[in-house]
Amino acid sequence: MGEPNGTDTSGVTAGLAGHDRLAELVPVALAGLAAGTAERGGAAPAGGPAAVAAQLAAALPDGLLPAEGVGERAALSELSTLLAAGSVDPAQPWCAAHLHCPPLAVAVAADVVAGALNPSMDSWDQAPVASELERALTTAVAGLCYPGAPGADAVVTSGGTESNLVGLLLAREHAGPGLRVVRGANAHHSVARAAWLLGLPAPVVVGCERDRMVPSALAACLSEVDGPAVVVATAGTTNTGAVDPLRDLARVCREHGAQLHVDAAYGGPAVCEPTLAGLLDGMGEADSVALDLHKFGWQPISAGLLACRDPRRLDALTVRADYLNAADDTEAGLPDLLGRSIRTSRRPDAFRMAVTFRALGVRGMGELVRRCCATAAEVAAAVAAHPALRLWGEPALSTVVFRPAVGATADELVATARRTLLESGTAVVGRAALPTGPDGADELWLKLTLLHPHATAADYLPLLDVIAAAAAPVGEQVPS
Repeated sequence: MGEPNGTDTSGVTAGLAGHDRLAELVPVALAGLAAGTAERGGAAPAGGPAAVAAQLAAALPDGLLPAEGVGERAALSELSTLLAAGSVDPAQPWCAAHLHCPPLAVAVAADVVAGALNPSMDSWDQAPVASELERALTTAVAGLCYPGAPGADAVVTSGGTESNLVGLLLAREHAGPGLRVVRGANAHHSVARAAWLLGLPAPVVVGCERDRMVPSALAACLSEVDGPAVVVATAGTTNTGAVDPLRDLARVCREHGAQLHVDAAYGGPAVCEPTLAGLLDGMGEADSVALDLHKFGWQPISAGLLACRDPRRLDALTVRADYLNAADDTEAGLPDLLGRSIRTSRRPDAFRMAVTFRALGVRGMGELVRRCCATAAEVAAAVAAHPALRLWGEPALSTVVFRPAVGATADELVATARRTLLESGTAVVGRAALPTGPDGADELWLKLTLLHPHATAADYLPLLDVIAAAAAPVGEQVPS
């Protein structure tokens, strides 16, 4: 079970003694996590790419594959410390560039259990109860997306990108040859990539206003499309968090016989909060809905889901491999897991999602969403009142978009300020190109994507001053 010098790494987590091995090693990893976090100190490591690479080289002079191992404790300690010191930390409020959440401790703890047992979700004989938990979770999540739709179902994916890919795959299989993808100009880049991977023509792009697809523009577009179409609407855009007018878009799709897929990777969990659920009115009319709970779900990556109103759409994923889902086994009652994903071996990601939903309930999850959105509204109000900053608009969800209150050189100031804050390790701030310039030209904006459910507006107000100072033209004093 391990030599005194700690160089025996043959211990496994299986069996009755497996938890004892973890009990010895997890504290070592956590101590390294704490040491590295203290060493970094802020939202990101200072110095940029060159400094991080140099830190790694200095810490591992003999590389990651030495002829003789250093032992499990030493390796865990040094690499956990290195990872924490050299990582951005989404639990730091000033790390707010992306849809990259601080995971809940209960979800991370559940992940340790799942990793120790290591169920493989491609056949029932590798994951007996994990498959049942996954089925219970996907049924419950589909019910949230499609209330009142009996039989609605969902499958687990690796994230929003895979959910969009599978959604378009199912649309193609439902429509047959000649499917055209129609998306808003606000759509996530994964939509175009999915069309490419599936061998479909490049998507037709529909115009947007204030980062929302325009129903009349969609109607005009569908009138020109020759053959079957699938429309991809967005509930929570990456740039601003805007939500398309889903019910109006669903009506247009019905009138033109088009399928509807909603990319709700960001905004979908708003269904859990009654004060925000109205934003998603009409989502239940979609043929499929993409979700990603490593955003508004506070899960470690990966945590994607794809829900379908008609469970028969998922039949297109059916595939046979005799060693995994032999026909006689399924006829005898063994569940077919292989037809629940485009992947074969996959982690039991549903387990930590199930633990989290069980711990918080729908109301608890909705409350965390509400807090983030309320904080974003307060921060947006502070931006609007700041003399050196200009607000793009009121946040729909938890994304606050703004830029320096200066003229033609603002794009350069935005780009430079963001990199300056990142390279100093002070803050991780996002950027968004939006058509707000003359004649609809893109302008560069800064964004804060607020996903920390326990941070408050007070945590972000000093950051606004820091950003304003970093974005000020050289020699110009920032008004206070």
